[in-house]
Amino acid sequence: MGSYTDILTEVDGPVLTVTLNRPDAGNRFRETTCLELADVFRWFRSQRALRVAILTGAGGRFFCIGGEHEETEGLGYDQVLPIIDVYQAIDTVAKPVVAAVNGFAVGGGNVLHNVCDLSVAADTAVFRQVGPMVGSYDAGYGTWYLEDTIGRKRAKEMWYLNRKYSAEQALAMGLVNEVVPAAELPERARSVADELAARSPLAIGALKGAFSARHNGVSGQARMAHDQQLTMYLTTDEAHETNAAFQERRSPDPERFWS
Repeated sequence: MGSYTDILTEVDGPVLTVTLNRPDAGNRFRETTCLELADVFRWFRSQRALRVAILTGAGGRFFCIGGEHEETEGLGYDQVLPIIDVYQAIDTVAKPVVAAVNGFAVGGGNVLHNVCDLSVAADTAVFRQVGPMVGSYDAGYGTWYLEDTIGRKRAKEMWYLNRKYSAEQALAMGLVNEVVPAAELPERARSVADELAARSPLAIGALKGAFSARHNGVSGQARMAHDQQLTMYLTTDEAHETNAAFQERRSPDPERFWS
């Protein structure tokens, strides 16, 4: 991991906890935040000892209320926040990521928790999309994945009408997996992470790849084939013998794996 300014990180056994640490700004992500989040999730991918990540927000009021441009004037295409890199890093890492939604999850913050594999919400959490109210939208992860989660009509309602939804309403529509008292959220999120850490990492990784592949085109299929199927194939006798034969400049012995 690098040295970060906008996020906090903690490793405890097989679990990495990442905390958005801008509570005075609603834990909004700016360019610095996006770069740090993408970096830490890439690092998480490379650490074999880490099995699960938890993503949450600092303070008791906000999980994340979306994006914030560090320059408020002259916004151009070259200043679009690199949040897609974060969504993609979470969605494609072959390990589960649990969102511990401790408060308002609004705009990009609602997308952020939804791209995580599971969401545990405090009973004080509030969920909302505000794009059309503020001249913005998310026509990718924010729409397709939301439709997968809560259905087409509900997703359109959330995006078009910009209503607020309580934690219990979010649970009823399937936007979160469970709701717990706010004081119990960190403990409950860790309990879910421990359950996940006890599962087969290859099986979990393959399942995650399968869930995301259909929305990721050739890259999704390639990731499944490379990260999961190829990884498992390389452990077989066939792969070992074929490689050994090549290194030893001989023909492989088919009886070792084709009989």
